[in-house]
Amino acid sequence: MSQQTLSPIALGHYPTPLHELPRLARALGGPRLYVKRDDLTGLALGGNKTRKLGYLLAEALQQGANTIITMGAPQSNHARQTAAAAARCGLRATLVLTQRAPERINGNLLLDDLLGAHIRWAGDRDPLALLQEVADEERAAGRVPYVIPYGGSNALGASAYAEALAEMLRQSHEQDLRIDHIVFASSSGGTQAGLVAGARALNERAHILGISVDKPADVLNTLVLDLAQQTIAHMGLHMPVRPGDVHVNDAYIGQGYGVLGDPEREAIRLAARTEGLLLDPVYTGRAMAGLMDLIRQRAFGANENVLFWHTGGSPALFAYAEQLR
Repeated sequence: MSQQTLSPIALGHYPTPLHELPRLARALGGPRLYVKRDDLTGLALGGNKTRKLGYLLAEALQQGANTIITMGAPQSNHARQTAAAAARCGLRATLVLTQRAPERINGNLLLDDLLGAHIRWAGDRDPLALLQEVADEERAAGRVPYVIPYGGSNALGASAYAEALAEMLRQSHEQDLRIDHIVFASSSGGTQAGLVAGARALNERAHILGISVDKPADVLNTLVLDLAQQTIAHMGLHMPVRPGDVHVNDAYIGQGYGVLGDPEREAIRLAARTEGLLLDPVYTGRAMAGLMDLIRQRAFGANENVLFWHTGGSPALFAYAEQLR
């Protein structure tokens, strides 16, 4: 792949491990299962946003920014990692969070506070409008803001996952392992767009499947395709990303974003009790629930190797303690 001129800040610990999940595979009676542990990127309990933030914070510093602004849900993993990245770089962080402040502060919200982030609650307001208002306030106060989009999902952030795919392929080669399918949680589209762009750049033929946690397949397909095309262009490559390169399954959205259901409960418990692997209620728990169902439907060949890309999020478990018991 073409090299970018902007070097990322070293915020994470790479490569993240890639290892087999034999007990979970046996419990499901399916193909061989592997996991890519981006929950272990290391920044404030890790997660997939750390890779993106390495590039985004590098650009922020290059532009002379001294305050970082982003948005997310109350238990946003992206917001938590952004707050941590800002702290690492000595920058101010303001998080625009949807809804209203809860009575109890736990999970990612507790970590946001420990990391020194300033939190603005959107309540009934459009969070995007509030995001712009906060940026204007920062400028009026004499600071230089750098606004990071939801999920860090722009071409610069997504390009980190094109590199992550190359990292995974190096690991699989070292293990003499051929990955046939890559399955993961998809929402803001950046991780999936980066993986798709990386696959096109490297002529990788593994089937890349995003399990939507909130959006209808047609909406997420369009979002990922557009962002993957932008990412390829950002990487300085001239090759098309075709609609057939993007695969989304929206059958596991359940009752909506952040609503814990029985499939997520089963996935979280089974992964924990067979492999000591912690998933979160919103993203990886839902994606694993989808993967488990697909295995039970015999969607994968018995001799195929399936990789679950763990995008992190375990701090949110504590905010769902009563629902998980």
